[in-house]
Amino acid sequence: MDRRTLLRATVAGAGGLALPFTAWSAAYAAPAQNATGPYGALQAADTNGIQLPAGFTSSVVARSRQTVPGTSYVWHDAPDGGAVIPNGTGWIYVSNAETSSGSGGGASRLVFDASGAVVGASRILSGTNNNCAGGKTPWNTWLSCEEIGLGRVWETYPLGGTAVARPAMGRFKHEAAAADPVRRVIYLTEDETNGKFYRFVPTTWGDLSSGTLQVLVAGSATSGSFTWANVPDPDGSPTATRSQVSGAKSFNGGEGCHYADDTVWFTTKGDNRVWQVNLASGTYELAYDDNLVSPGTAPLTGVDNVTGSTAGDLYVAEDGGNMEICLITPDDKISVFLRITGQSSSEITGPAFTPAGNRLYFSSQRGTTGASSGGITYCVTGPFRT
Repeated sequence: MDRRTLLRATVAGAGGLALPFTAWSAAYAAPAQNATGPYGALQAADTNGIQLPAGFTSSVVARSRQTVPGTSYVWHDAPDGGAVIPNGTGWIYVSNAETSSGSGGGASRLVFDASGAVVGASRILSGTNNNCAGGKTPWNTWLSCEEIGLGRVWETYPLGGTAVARPAMGRFKHEAAAADPVRRVIYLTEDETNGKFYRFVPTTWGDLSSGTLQVLVAGSATSGSFTWANVPDPDGSPTATRSQVSGAKSFNGGEGCHYADDTVWFTTKGDNRVWQVNLASGTYELAYDDNLVSPGTAPLTGVDNVTGSTAGDLYVAEDGGNMEICLITPDDKISVFLRITGQSSSEITGPAFTPAGNRLYFSSQRGTTGASSGGITYCVTGPFRT
């Protein structure tokens, strides 16, 4: 029996158990299933090679190694994780560069006015390595994460200020970060086959210079309860942070991370899953697993960066797959929101919405060339649910 058949049989078999309703909900919540999307079918590819639902349009805002229109700044190679930071009546889109320090690394910003026109661009972090994903903070900084052994989290200041390393947040193969203003913690993913899921508890909320790094402790199942345990040595040397706490739950290739409404979601590329951590109840479960989609073909493979809309929809970008951004609704339905054609050697990165929720920015890391120098950053506008 293959993994897909086994998992489906396990879930189906659980239906015959005499469990009280509360136990059923916690232990056997159903991952997202195929459905028609809220925006309908994709249309033919537009002039940028992007298939979108009716009513949506795309535009190119920046290309790697080319001057950003309206500025004198040359956009970085391999654009990766990104976020939107409010800036008066306008906003800023920040983007990591998943390259070595010798090739630039770090992160850059695009400055937009209230109409969505680019009015500035500049670098906000240099001299770092493989800045993959990250996350924004409630105080409007951008946490840029190094995806290398003993990688660091760098706090950058898109609105002005000098970037600074935050070693108290742990030295490991960082991927993404998500801020929880209710519990005043930052969640962190680790891109290792036996990576862990962490949270950083700052000594003072709003100041990431000191605090406690903790790791999620749970069983081997895909749902259940969890606790947090302190990581004794956040420096990760000589013992890696992921190997310091007995019982810490392993996740296969942690990627994107998003927090909203007492819930944090994160993706694992090694098994094409989206995990949902229910913080109020202290439980975790699968929000999506490509092996549990039935009937039909799973739409989402190569799970990577993730963001959320003001309507509570999750948007999950693919690293490879069919070069799609898929949408998971709050009622656990999954569909394809957009597809990039002619770029099969790339990946979709950095999805992020403007504060109003009517513009979605993202990048194709290697564009049509398949090389880091071919990155393209886009904006999609249209009748998003808000």
